[in-house]
Amino acid sequence: MSNETKRDVFEELLDAYDDAKSSDGNLHPTQELLDYDDRYDDALPDDLPVIPEDVSEWLTWCKRKHHSLKDALDGETRVSEDTFARAWLLGIWRVEETGEIGGKK
Repeated sequence: MSNETKRDVFEELLDAYDDAKSSDGNLHPTQELLDYDDRYDDALPDDLPVIPEDVSEWLTWCKRKHHSLKDALDGETRVSEDTFARAWLLGIWRVEETGEIGGKK
């Protein structure tokens, strides 16, 4: 899994569009341009929840042990419940201290 966000893919597509437009004034669909659709689908959301590393470890442990969100929230999460719940539901988040993506499969 890449750390590429949907915004990254969109901006790269806009650059490719500008390049194609300035080269001969015409756009011709190529496999490379068509691949942007797949990359966009695979890209991470732009607004991943950001949680501290120890909370990331707690969330990961709770999910592995098949605890409920309610049980996980009873632990010391040290972030807002909304942020923790979003990370839980999305199954993916950014670790505050390292910038790494947590919850990847």
